[in-house]
Amino acid sequence: MKIIAIGRNYAEHIAELQNERPTEPVVFLKPDTALLKDNAPFYHPSFSQDIHHEVELVLRICKEGKHIEPEFAHKYYDQIGVGIDFTARDLQSELKAKGLPWEKAKAFNGSAPVSGFLPMEHFPDKQHIDFGLKVNGEWRQQGNTSLMLYDFDYLVAHVSHYFTLKTGDLIFTGTPKGVAAVKVGDRLQAYIGEECLLDFEVK
Repeated sequence: MKIIAIGRNYAEHIAELQNERPTEPVVFLKPDTALLKDNAPFYHPSFSQDIHHEVELVLRICKEGKHIEPEFAHKYYDQIGVGIDFTARDLQSELKAKGLPWEKAKAFNGSAPVSGFLPMEHFPDKQHIDFGLKVNGEWRQQGNTSLMLYDFDYLVAHVSHYFTLKTGDLIFTGTPKGVAAVKVGDRLQAYIGEECLLDFEVK
């Protein structure tokens, strides 16, 4: 199982971080050791003083494929969940300034909490799915898939031209605006629509 993540897929998030708007999806990977399941707590790492939450919808790949065309991409994922792409923003900034890869800021242990998954039948219109994140009971991020620069099918097709997708792989599809630092003691709750699917603490 591999975790494939998409960066800069919501225009307002690009603007809040003053990043350049991409001409194609920004793709990076997280190892399976980044995965955090069953609402397990996230332990704030000592190497960063600025860990940001990034709430994202997550696709579960249901069959193997490569070089998939966009019109067939919907056949390769069967469930949607919600996850957090934790980012060590201070470390990421240092690495980017040096022109270095930023896996250490994105792919560290526990940096990918993921909820349970809902079947595609749960979503009558995947182009209009609301999702969001509450921190300590207050809305911090709210997004809708209509605001994505690249939709689910385009992302699956694009990624499959570089990496063979296998059953059980996860694709994080990008975060909306509102990213911010978390601190020890925070409670994070991630939603799809009005349903809370992820609920854990920072320790």
